[in-house]
Amino acid sequence: MSEAASARNRLTADRAAGIGPLEQMLRAWLPAQRWFAGKGRAISRLRAVSAAELLPPGSTPGLLHVLLDVDGDCYQLLLGIRPSPLPPALAPALIGHAEDGPYRGRAVYEALGDPRLAAMLLERLRSPGALGPLRFDRDPGAPIPAGLAPRPLSGEQTNSSLIYGDAYILKVFRRVGPGINPDLELPRALAAAGCSRVPAPVAWYEAELPGGPPPGSAGGTPTSGSWGSSEPLTLGVLQPYLRGSDDGWQLALRRLGAGADFTAEAHALGRATAEVHSALASALPTLALGPEQTARLAAGMTARLAATAREVPSLRPYEAGLRGAFDALAASRGAGVPAQRIHGDLHLGQTLRTLDGSWALIDFEGEPARPLADRRRPEPAVRDIAGILRSFDYAARSHRPFAPAWADDCRAAFCEGYARTTGRDPREDPVLLRAYETDKAVYEARYEARHRPDWLHVPMAAIRRLSEPQRPAHRMPPPSPGSTPHPKPPRRPLA
Repeated sequence: MSEAASARNRLTADRAAGIGPLEQMLRAWLPAQRWFAGKGRAISRLRAVSAAELLPPGSTPGLLHVLLDVDGDCYQLLLGIRPSPLPPALAPALIGHAEDGPYRGRAVYEALGDPRLAAMLLERLRSPGALGPLRFDRDPGAPIPAGLAPRPLSGEQTNSSLIYGDAYILKVFRRVGPGINPDLELPRALAAAGCSRVPAPVAWYEAELPGGPPPGSAGGTPTSGSWGSSEPLTLGVLQPYLRGSDDGWQLALRRLGAGADFTAEAHALGRATAEVHSALASALPTLALGPEQTARLAAGMTARLAATAREVPSLRPYEAGLRGAFDALAASRGAGVPAQRIHGDLHLGQTLRTLDGSWALIDFEGEPARPLADRRRPEPAVRDIAGILRSFDYAARSHRPFAPAWADDCRAAFCEGYARTTGRDPREDPVLLRAYETDKAVYEARYEARHRPDWLHVPMAAIRRLSEPQRPAHRMPPPSPGSTPHPKPPRRPLA
């Protein structure tokens, strides 16, 4: 029997019988994982959607790929199978010991921490083809060397990544759904458009499951029943690893700590963001949001504000003032608001300054908690801009003492850099920009109240400012062609 046929047989058997002896250990292990969205809730339903052996049966170690339905959310697992006990280096990855079934007496563990299994995953990406429900594909014009040593990337929350030989990085999506993931779709479109600000995917893998669209999914994450779909599920993307790059967030914090100016970098980042937006607008469909669509956009922001005010008591005194930003947006639009594909979750932590001093944007997945269909819809580009502007404020407020002048200078420099490329300064539309900044600050308040209460003061400071009556905005003209940014020293000492 062929390897692919064996995988299909195991897929059929596992879907019929659930995941049998692995179920209890996974029920205990999943809630402790950083990428698991159901923390704090008991798991009521857990079953295999698909399972495929990525190595011939009986291999030591073995590698089992599983798509798991957990209360309507689909998660990707890569499970290593070895005789007990595990080598000491793999002991922290242990999930449990199988007491029955085909893996009886063996240790089951998280496979991405095993260099042998991680190397095998890269080999699958180097050799396109199908294996059971999985399909591996690659850019034929981008050769991938063999034998690159893997190591896990630490610190992620919603996905898992492996670095191979400091040359490539593989992002393994944990929570997946039908439809192409923007983190594959948008970088490929940008590469085709000749935009070099985003690392171009060199390989990827997907799952194709039999059956029609899952009931109740509405194009997003299924809520019940079948996980079959006419659309493939994006499972992982391999891209060049920008070795030696500075994370934009960490770089900003270092500059703050040293009392150093950051406006030249902010200006350059504004230009890079504008280049990406321009390339996306040329490569993918755009549209204009008419008055009714803009009113619905504002209504969604108002609804999120109301829900957050119910959850975060400290926000309630400012609710009426914040709502004014959304009311102004709904009332201001006689003409259409341009909308296009955007990053969707842009902040300093999603940027890299490379060794040559240029800026790159990464992680185009969008907000993972949003349905995939929502993340793939065109939106005003100002949403990304608001995310970066809020990120400058976050950096300044993480510093002691608070550095408001540093944040103001960075925000202005970013907008000037953006205008240098597009000819449109984001501050020229203060109603739209304020609405998106307010919506972002409300989102931040909800997130911090849930996950990092000690940080709640950061978005609350912005909420107090944004809730105040707005003075008529001073309209800043875009910089004239040929002008250069003039970084200026902070207006006050930063340390």
